[in-house]
Amino acid sequence: MPHLVILYTPNIERETDMGALCRTLADTMLEQRDEAGKQVFPTGGTRVLAYPAAHYAVADGKGDYAFVYLNLRMGAGRSDAVKKRAGDAILDRTKRHFEPVFAQRLIGITLNVDESPGQVYDGKHSNLHPLFNK
Repeated sequence: MPHLVILYTPNIERETDMGALCRTLADTMLEQRDEAGKQVFPTGGTRVLAYPAAHYAVADGKGDYAFVYLNLRMGAGRSDAVKKRAGDAILDRTKRHFEPVFAQRLIGITLNVDESPGQVYDGKHSNLHPLFNK
């Protein structure tokens, strides 16, 4: 963890590069530092995934409206200030990415940041972490 999942209406795919957004947001997450200057999110655990919604309804349905929902899920232990800075940075980069789309159509963007305190089970198996923890 952290995992950033993006769900979006597919009517924006012709107007933007969702793969580029994923890379930009992963890089944004990796740039985050805590109060001591330490990297907030582990490189090997950072994931950004984007999915077009197979079915959707936005607003009153009278227009070709679009929507992008982002959910950042992270483990517990980061300060409120760090969580806010990370959320602000992700939202800012997302808004910049979609500036050209905003000029062409009506679109809504929502970002939620969730923390997973008290997880009942958190199973992992990865050979990515050792690659970056040298």
